[in-house]
Amino acid sequence: MTMPIEHGGALDRATARFGGSAQEWLDLSTGINPEHFPLPTLGAAIWNRLPDEGLLRRTLAAARRYYGIVDNAPIVATPGTQALIQLLPTLLPPTTVAILGPTYQEHGASFAASGWNVVECAGLEDIPGTASVGVIVNPNNPDGRVIARQDLIRLAQILGERGGFLVVDEAFADAHHQISVAADVTSVPMIVLKSFGKFFGLGGLRLGFMLSGAAIAAKVTQRLGPWAVSGPALTIASHAFENRSELSDFRARIDLRRLGLSGVLERSGLSEIGGTALFSLVQHPGAHALYDALCKRHILVRKFSYAPEWLRIGLALDDADLMRLEQALQDILRLKN
Repeated sequence: MTMPIEHGGALDRATARFGGSAQEWLDLSTGINPEHFPLPTLGAAIWNRLPDEGLLRRTLAAARRYYGIVDNAPIVATPGTQALIQLLPTLLPPTTVAILGPTYQEHGASFAASGWNVVECAGLEDIPGTASVGVIVNPNNPDGRVIARQDLIRLAQILGERGGFLVVDEAFADAHHQISVAADVTSVPMIVLKSFGKFFGLGGLRLGFMLSGAAIAAKVTQRLGPWAVSGPALTIASHAFENRSELSDFRARIDLRRLGLSGVLERSGLSEIGGTALFSLVQHPGAHALYDALCKRHILVRKFSYAPEWLRIGLALDDADLMRLEQALQDILRLKN
C-alpha cells in the first residue's frame, strides 16, 4: 500500500494530536506568504455568472505581462498547479521521467500513477539517456536549489530530441523572478508551472498558470474543459498582476519577514542550509523531536520522513508571531542543552 505524501498545512491533524483550536496555532508549515495580497471589491454578479471569455482573456493578458512573456505566448489558467501535476503525465505515452530530487513529492507520485518509470536524480549529470521527460522545481522545494537558465534550456532541447519535454515548476519563483525561464517556453520544448497562491498569499484560491508551446497548451485547455477557473479567481489575479505599485511594497515586506526569520534561527543556534524567500530549511540532529516540542506549543512547521534532520519553517506574519517562534525555539533548545 502506498504511504500518503506528507504536506505542510495539515493543521487539522496537528490539532487532533496536540490539542488546541486552529486559531491558537501558529502555522509556519506551508511556504505560503502569510500576508495575502489586497483583494479587489467583488460585486455580486461575479459570484452569480459563469466566467466569460473576455474576463479570461484579460486575466491571461495580465499574466503574460507579469510573467514577462510575449503577448501571443500560449498560457493556460488552471485550478491550481496541482491539477496540472496530475495531468502532465498523461500528455505522452509512459517511458522514463527524471526528477531532480529530493523535491515536491507529488510530481513523482503522479507520474508513477500513470505508469511512468520514475528516476530521482541528484543532479543533471545523473539524468539517464532513457528519460524523455524531466521535472525540475526551480527554486527547489525544500532546499532552494537553483538550476541555471542555460542548463534548463539545454536539457529541454535534449529531451525534445527524444520526443519529450522539460517541466520546470516555478511555484516559488515569483519572489526570485530573475531565475525564471518563462520567456523561453516558446523556443524550446518546456512547460513552466506558475503557482498564484504562494507568493500572493492566496493558496485557498486554487489558481495556477501553465506556460508552454502551442500544441501542449491546446491539449491541456481541451482536457480541462470550459470554466476551469472561477470568475472571482480570475478577477483577483488580474487585479494583483496589474497593481504594480502595491506589488513593489508587497515584495519588500516578504524580504523583511525573511530577514527576520533568518535572525531568529541564527540567534536560536539553528543551521540554515537552504530555502527561498518564503521559507527556510534548517538542519538539526533532533529535528523530529524539535518538531514535536514546537507542536506542543502549538507552532506547526514542516518535517520530512526522508530527511529526519530537516525542518522547513515559513514566514511569520508579524513581529508578535516571530517573537513567539523565537521564544519557543530558545526555550526548547535551552532545555535540550
